[in-house]
Amino acid sequence: MKNLSRRDFLKGSVAGAAGLALASLGFHDSARAAGLYTPGTYSATATGINTVLVTMTFSEDAITDVVLDVSGETASIGQAAAEELREALMNSQSAEIDGVAGATMTSNAVKEAAAKCIAQAKGEIPVEVIGTAEDEEAAPADWLGTAPEVAEADIAETIETDFLVVGAGNGGLCAGAYATSKGYKTLVIEKGTTHARVRGWYGACDSEDMLASGEAPMDRAAMRRELKKFSSGKTNLKTFSTWFNESADMHKFVKECYAKYFPDMQVAVTAGDESHWPQPETTGYFFPAEEHFWGFGADRNDMFQQVIEDGGNQILFSTPMVKLEQDESGRVTGVIAQKEDGSYLRINAKNGVLLATGGYPRNPVMMEALDPMGTAVTTYDNSWPGDTGDGIKAAKWIGAAMQAEPAPMLFDRGIVAPGVDAGFVTSATGDKYFPATEGQFNIGSQPFLKVNRKGERFACESGTYDQMSYAAFNQPGHVYASVYDDNWREDVQVFHTIGCSAGTRNGIEGADKMFQGQIEKGNAFEADTLEELADKLGFEGEAKETFLATVARYNELAEKGEDEDFGKLPYHLSKIEKAPFRGFWMGACLLTTEQGILINEKAQAIDENREPIPGLFVTGDCSGGFFVNNYPCLMAGIAMGRTMTFAIKAVKVAFGEE
Repeated sequence: MKNLSRRDFLKGSVAGAAGLALASLGFHDSARAAGLYTPGTYSATATGINTVLVTMTFSEDAITDVVLDVSGETASIGQAAAEELREALMNSQSAEIDGVAGATMTSNAVKEAAAKCIAQAKGEIPVEVIGTAEDEEAAPADWLGTAPEVAEADIAETIETDFLVVGAGNGGLCAGAYATSKGYKTLVIEKGTTHARVRGWYGACDSEDMLASGEAPMDRAAMRRELKKFSSGKTNLKTFSTWFNESADMHKFVKECYAKYFPDMQVAVTAGDESHWPQPETTGYFFPAEEHFWGFGADRNDMFQQVIEDGGNQILFSTPMVKLEQDESGRVTGVIAQKEDGSYLRINAKNGVLLATGGYPRNPVMMEALDPMGTAVTTYDNSWPGDTGDGIKAAKWIGAAMQAEPAPMLFDRGIVAPGVDAGFVTSATGDKYFPATEGQFNIGSQPFLKVNRKGERFACESGTYDQMSYAAFNQPGHVYASVYDDNWREDVQVFHTIGCSAGTRNGIEGADKMFQGQIEKGNAFEADTLEELADKLGFEGEAKETFLATVARYNELAEKGEDEDFGKLPYHLSKIEKAPFRGFWMGACLLTTEQGILINEKAQAIDENREPIPGLFVTGDCSGGFFVNNYPCLMAGIAMGRTMTFAIKAVKVAFGEE
């Protein structure tokens, strides 16, 4: 294989180097006679949600240091458990430790990798060779590389199926469940040890439940105009027609699944006034929203998995796709995948392959090469750890066309401590990660006063989630502070932001509790005077004077009811005058990337000549052409609605239903 990334390289040891490694580190009887271990530092990997790296340092008779790299694990679960796991390894001086409750997969991976480090230090197994940061920097611009070469002799097994789904996420499981419900022989493969996290809300156009609520049908012409405007005309409006026309049927299928597996659950539909910003004639935003949510009583992806397995089909976990295969005519016939034991598996799919592998937010090389601006303004990665661009690269290797412009889904919620810059930080082990420890700080989306590190206001705070983050690209550190006063509870009701940012106004007590929690962590601040708040936010000297003058000017504009400086919506202006005063620093929270393989209205991947690639379908975040430039976060749930609608569309086209 060529151009392996560090993450790819970490997936295994280099067995061929075993003899050399043992010799160079002195693995012979006389060296070990003096103690239990051969002194030195050893590393090993294991698979949790993603690759976990454990590095342990040994004296002759003790473990003297442990470093865990769990940057690929879920931030609030596996990453949060790292310190406890490290302390347990140090205290026990062995890999026989208790796992952290709620972080079972990460805990097991840490224990497995630690056991391998100990075995290396004892001379029981070969030393595992791990890639370094220098390896990763060797060719950072070559994010695509070339397709791996797999010899026929290395293919240990062949499986036949009618339809293959690559990726057990929201789109892949929906496709698998729909295909299973129709009686189609379908196989789902997933590189991780479990399915991806569910995104609970989804947008569907004029569903039976929305129409039953008494709301007017969606103005589709207005919607198309908005989408064209937000994409500068670059979007494929035919793909939106598929969503317009078929998302109601998608919702009907989901509803049928709930009726069978969770008959007591009822869908909640958000539409009408609740789903719109007030005064659309002044905001300029006319996005209609028809959002569907089944509550937290059941995981939709768990349900889809149950549908697949109850219907006699299968999901193969820990089975990453290596590459796509084609016949002489160019039709995609299946994939080569890798089994858990390292051997290769050929999967032939008579009716086609659906890529549902997610975007590339967890691939730093792709992020820096394809979206340098989005990377620069991000402080927190809220994406699924397995979203490393695998499907995009596999499709590109066989000639699929890719969307030219990035379209990240950025939320203005990546809270950081004063002085922390946005953008990647490089760990001691060479991995790149974003610096924030908290990502979905919901109140960050409220249009309060925003200032840069010089204490200056620099943008209009009214807008979609990503607009403040992009504006901060031109500011020091690419971050900004949000500042408001004790009238915030009333202010957010007037602001009436929509989508998930409505969580603040609909959950005041929870929002306040979240803020207090960030005070304890040193990320949020409360003060009796503006001068004290300025000090806590880190403003000094001229910057502090500018900050106080900025607040005074902002209060003047709020008093006038007109933003003469940046054109902010009048009802988004609110004075900062009542103690206690509050503030915190923010960057972008990256949910996913929407820059993927171009598809047509039938979910078929298209090539550089814009012709369909027979047998290859794409849905979700690894598909492109639906969102361009950005994800306009005013149509709540549309990305997830798109993902599941095209998942079902792919099955229908593959099996000739249309």
